[in-house]
Amino acid sequence: MTTETILYIIIAGIISIALAVFMYGYKSKQKGSLRWIFGILRFITLFSILLLIINPKFKTETYTIEKPKLPVLIDNSVSVGELNQKENVYALLKKLKDNGELNDKFDLSYYSFGNDFRENDSLSFDKKNTNISKALSSVNELFKNQTAPTIIITDGNQTLGNDYEFSSATFKNQIYPVILGDSIKYTDLKIEQLNTNRYVFLKNQFPVEIILSYSGTNPVNSEFVVSQGAATVYRSNVSFSENETSKTLNFTLPANSVGLQKYTAQILPLADEKNKTNNYKQFAVEVIDQATNVLVVSKITHPDLGALKKAITTSERRTVTFKKPTEAVSILNDYQLVILYQPDRSFASVFSEIEKSNKNTWVISGLQTDWYFLNSAQNNFNKEASNQSDDVQALLNTNYGTFAVENIGFENFPPLHIEFGALTISVPNEVMLEQTVSGIANGNSLFATMEINGKRDAIWDGEGFWRWRARSFLETESFQSFDDFIGNLVQYLASNKRRSRLEVSSETFYYNNIPIKISAQYFDKNYVFDNRASLNITVKNKETEKETVFPMLLRNNYYEVDLNSLQAGEYNYTVSVTNEAVASSGSFTILDFNVEQQFLNADVAKLRRVAQNTSGKAYFTTQSDSLIQSLLENTNYQNIEKSEQKVVPLIDWKYLLALIVLALAAEWFIRKYNGLI
Repeated sequence: MTTETILYIIIAGIISIALAVFMYGYKSKQKGSLRWIFGILRFITLFSILLLIINPKFKTETYTIEKPKLPVLIDNSVSVGELNQKENVYALLKKLKDNGELNDKFDLSYYSFGNDFRENDSLSFDKKNTNISKALSSVNELFKNQTAPTIIITDGNQTLGNDYEFSSATFKNQIYPVILGDSIKYTDLKIEQLNTNRYVFLKNQFPVEIILSYSGTNPVNSEFVVSQGAATVYRSNVSFSENETSKTLNFTLPANSVGLQKYTAQILPLADEKNKTNNYKQFAVEVIDQATNVLVVSKITHPDLGALKKAITTSERRTVTFKKPTEAVSILNDYQLVILYQPDRSFASVFSEIEKSNKNTWVISGLQTDWYFLNSAQNNFNKEASNQSDDVQALLNTNYGTFAVENIGFENFPPLHIEFGALTISVPNEVMLEQTVSGIANGNSLFATMEINGKRDAIWDGEGFWRWRARSFLETESFQSFDDFIGNLVQYLASNKRRSRLEVSSETFYYNNIPIKISAQYFDKNYVFDNRASLNITVKNKETEKETVFPMLLRNNYYEVDLNSLQAGEYNYTVSVTNEAVASSGSFTILDFNVEQQFLNADVAKLRRVAQNTSGKAYFTTQSDSLIQSLLENTNYQNIEKSEQKVVPLIDWKYLLALIVLALAAEWFIRKYNGLI
C-alpha cells in the first residue's frame, strides 16, 4: 500500500469521524447511549463507503509445495495380452498406486497408448497398433518445463511411428522402462513382410515379394505356399540356419479374373513353434480391366511436374505420360484427362483438338503462362494479363461440394507464384481453393472446377506446389495426405460419370490394422451440398447375416464413418438419407491381419538402450520393488516450494460490503425499536 493511499485513508477516517460527530454529537435529539451507538454505526458506514471509493490494494503471499511429476505410460495394445502380461500390468499398477512413500514424493499420473496417446481411465489391451514414439513425445511435450522421470510399461514392440530409440535421445527427462515379457529366444518361422500391388490390370502378371525370417540355432527346412481358395498358386522349399536367418522370395502371379482376388501366404510351421500366428498372412489385389490414363502436356521442365507424377501414380490404377505440345495432338484420344501445364502459343493445336474431342482438361498456370493466348484459346476463364508477379497462399472453401476434400493444412503451405491480375471465371463453377495475401482473401480463385454438359475442366492458378508436397511430408512424415488430395482431383476430372445426389467413396478391401473409413456426400435437388442431412450406413456381414447401423458424421463438406470395430470378413453396405428416398450400396472386404500377434517376446535390448540414452534404467515386472526404491532414493527429484503473490483490491473484499449493510440495518432496527421511525 502506497503512502498516498494511507494518507487518503487517514483523511477518510477524519471525515467520517467529523460527520458522525456533527450528526450525533452536535444538536442531536438522541440522548445518552443512543447518541454513541448511532454515531459509531454512522462512522462505520461512512468510513467503509469512503474506503470502497479509495479502493486500497493489499498484497498477499501464499506458499505451496509442488511434488515432482511422475507420468506412467501403459502399453494398451493386443501384444501385451498375446505375451500373457495383463496380470503383471495390473499388479504393477496396483503396487504403484498403493505405495504411500512413492505417492508422497511424486505426483503420479497415468496414461495409456496404442494407436494414440490418452489419459488412462481403463485398460482393454485391444489396440491394433503400438506407437511408443508418439507416447514418449507426447509426455515429453506435456512436462517439457518440469523435471518428470517417466515410467513406461511396455513390451517394446512398436508397429507404428518413428523409431522410439532415436527420438528418445532428445528427451531431457529420465525414462524407466518396465519390460513386459522375457528375453528368451524361441524357435520361430515368420513372414516378416509381404509386398505387392494393390491394383493390377487384367491378363497381367503382378509381382509379390515375401521376406521370411527364422529365429533359432538348428538348421530347419520348411515350405512356403501361396493359395487362392483351395488352389495352390505358388510353392517353394526354404531352409534356414543360425547363420542364414532370412530369405526373400520374388515371384509373379497371374491376374485372370476381374474383381477382388484374395490369397493366403503361409510358411509351414515347425513342430515346436510357440507362435504360429505369424506363419500366415492374407493379402489381396483388385484386378481391373483398364487404367485411368493421364496426359501431361508441357513445353518446360519444372519440379511441379515431378510432384504431379509422384502424386498421381501413387495409385496403380493411374498412369501418367508426359508429352510436348507437338507430340500430344495425335494421341489425345488415348487419355481420360489432359493436364495442360503453363500453356503458351505452342499449345494452339492441342486446344483445337481438345475442343473437337471434348476431352476433360486441367489447366495449370504460372509465371511462364501466355495469358494472351490462353484467354483466346478457351472460353471458361479470363485473366487480365500483366508483367508483374505475385505470391499467394491458399484457403480451403469448406462449402465446396463437388467432391469430398480434406483440409491438409493449405493455409500453412508455402506461397505459390502467379502472374498478377484478376481471374474471372465466366461459366458455372465451384471454387475449392481461394487466393489469400497476408492471410486476407483477394477475391480470386486459386483452384476451381467446372462441369458443362458432362465435360469437366479445372483451372489451377499458381506454380510451385511441389513445395506443398515437401511441406506436407515435413508436417506429417508422409506424402500421403498431399498425394491423396491430388489423386482425388484427378479421379474427379478424369471421370465422365453422371453426378448423383449421393456420392459414396470406399475401397474394395481393407486390412483390419489400418483405419477403415467410408465417406459420402449428399446434395439437395439443386446439387448443392446439404450439411443438414442425417446419413446412416447399414453394414451386413455376408456370412453371419448380422446387420449393424452406424451414423455418418459430418466432416466439413462430406460425411464419414469409421468401421474399425468390424471383424474380418465380407460385407455389403447401404448408405441412406433419413426421410429421403436416396440410397447407395456397395461391398467391401476386411482382411485379417493383426501385427500385434506377430511377436514372441519383448524387445529387451532396445528398451535398455532407451533407458541408457536418458540416464534411466530398465526393469522387468519382477523387479518393480527395485524400481520404486530407486525412485525414492533418487535425490534429483525433490519437492519445490513455490510462492504466489496476489494483489487484492479492497473492492473485492465482500466482508466490507456486508459490514456496511449490517451497520445500516442495525441503525434502522434500533431506530424502529425506539420509535424514532
